[in-house]
Amino acid sequence: MAEKILVVEDDVNIAELLRLYLEREGFRAVIAHDGMKGVQEFERERPDLVLLDIMLPELDGWGVLRKIRAQAETPVIMLTAKGETFDKVTGLEMGADDYIVKPFDMKEVTARIRAVLRRYGGEKGEGGKRRLVFDKLIIDMDAFVLTVDGKRVDIPPKEMELLYHLALSPNRVYTRNQLLDEVWGFDYFGDSRTVDVHIKRLREKLEDVSPQWTLKTVWGVGYKFELKTPEEAAKTPGDAT
Repeated sequence: MAEKILVVEDDVNIAELLRLYLEREGFRAVIAHDGMKGVQEFERERPDLVLLDIMLPELDGWGVLRKIRAQAETPVIMLTAKGETFDKVTGLEMGADDYIVKPFDMKEVTARIRAVLRRYGGEKGEGGKRRLVFDKLIIDMDAFVLTVDGKRVDIPPKEMELLYHLALSPNRVYTRNQLLDEVWGFDYFGDSRTVDVHIKRLREKLEDVSPQWTLKTVWGVGYKFELKTPEEAAKTPGDAT
């Protein structure tokens, strides 16, 4: 079944153009012209991805994003006009997955959508399963559930994808640019602060959970999911720096 895209855009012409192009590319499009309507359509339609304008009547894009994140981890791509103040780090901290600046090329829009949907699906681990189990930590990408010390933890999609990507190859060091390429996608135009922000938020959820693993900074290089043997863990306290 074709993926359903919710477009929340107050400019009727842009919204209609997006609808026509998305449907031509094989997606199903649902349109809302103000923030409150966007929230209502999200709750009713449960789309696979949301294209969300920032400047909206009734409720702005940030308000819509907050309401979406309060109930679901659906991927969200923010739309912003060129010249508008847009803090990428703030948007990412709130749970946005990507952003597109207007005026945009329709091919770029669909490329970004496909990239986010592809990244959201994740990569397959051993045996085709996407479930990693460590001491007091379960990363289940199939169910999209993170369990920490026996408790389910709410987590935005990009944080989950980043954690899974690092943990899939324990003790491998990734540079920030590698993580941008492999988790955010080759067409992402962010900077290294994006990775740092997500690592910081992951650490807030995972700090001091187990001495057997940690998200470790390799100074001057990048990050790794450091996995220790029980013997090593008993000798050295966990280090999340």
